Amino acid sequence: MMTTGHLPHGDHMPSYRPFGRRSVLLSASLLAAPAIWRPKLAAAAEPIRIGMPIGLSGANSVVAPSVVQAAQVAIAEINGAGGVLGRQLELMVADDGSGADGAVKAFNSLILQQKADVIITMETSAARNAGLPVVARGRTPFIYTSSYEGRSCSPYLFCNGWVPDQQVPPMIDYFRTEKNARNFFLVGSDYAFGRGMLGFTRRYIESKGGTVVGEEYLPMDATDWTPVLSKLRTANPDALISSTAGGAPNVTLTKQLRASGINVLFGNLGVDEGTAQAIGADSVGVYMSQSYLTGLDNPKNKAFKEGLQRMFGKDMRTPNDLSVPQYDGVYLYKAAVEKAGSPDKQKVVNALPEVSFDGPRGVIRMNRQHHAPLTMYLGQMQQDGSIRVIKTFENVDPGEQCPKLG
Repeated sequence: MMTTGHLPHGDHMPSYRPFGRRSVLLSASLLAAPAIWRPKLAAAAEPIRIGMPIGLSGANSVVAPSVVQAAQVAIAEINGAGGVLGRQLELMVADDGSGADGAVKAFNSLILQQKADVIITMETSAARNAGLPVVARGRTPFIYTSSYEGRSCSPYLFCNGWVPDQQVPPMIDYFRTEKNARNFFLVGSDYAFGRGMLGFTRRYIESKGGTVVGEEYLPMDATDWTPVLSKLRTANPDALISSTAGGAPNVTLTKQLRASGINVLFGNLGVDEGTAQAIGADSVGVYMSQSYLTGLDNPKNKAFKEGLQRMFGKDMRTPNDLSVPQYDGVYLYKAAVEKAGSPDKQKVVNALPEVSFDGPRGVIRMNRQHHAPLTMYLGQMQQDGSIRVIKTFENVDPGEQCPKLG
């Protein structure tokens, strides 16, 4: 259960050891906290080390700070309550540049050199795929906290974010039945996430009798969407569905779409709540399908947000559907270590499908082929920056993801 009291002080703060120049800069600025919160390594027992390769630079740099903050709060709460089996947790962060090359270096550093006991992180699919061979070599449990395109399978990989089977149907069904959309235009980032999400979306649209009138991709680091928007204007669809890399591409696409004057029903499969708020007025009217929204009215979400505010104050980043699974992931790891009676990697891997955590999103259990059934919310951005929940879908099954692990 989550600790709902005051966050701990001094020695109980999470030890946070960044690797690489980018990580150091982030630690000193975006993740700054009052002196009383500065981490200090416990002198007693050897800490349990959590490795966190993440895109502090590159496409994910917009959302990464919120994810690191969520991990820090979870670790602060756990360490303040006595740690895990009497040992403190230590957070080690490495910048993967949001891409494959950086991920190989980050995973190698964390697992093979720094001897991380577990990897818990949100990453791009390119980074995840590049890191998995290192995870297998180190036989290290990997809790992947990002929503993604689905069907990434490894004995060591556990996913607590949504997959297309959970996210896409609510949005497409609403557009079809409530907005009478029949013709769809798809836009994505040209890598595993973009193509995987939109491949599923195309198949789902066509299975329901709809038509895809255009499908366009640009590289993850693309900043000029003019050619794609020109094709969108010509196709004149009923709805636009985008699936771009989390962070910067969502900002540029949305702002350029609004500046073009094209008026189209817009559903974004890749945007998180914090990024949508950062986009500002241009995000108003955008639809999103998420497993977490800041407005969820439950005691665990309230306590989580209060913990973030106490720890980071004015530097607090908006919690979102990429940061909250990170918070959940740390607690799921705690539960697995306690069930295993040890941070032994193989024992933790065996325990992870059998544990759960009741957090801001409700009860999360990665027991469905190393994936988690999730409650999903279809929402729309409002003028005041909030998200209006249009419809709630309880306990949505992730479907067949990794049958051999079931």
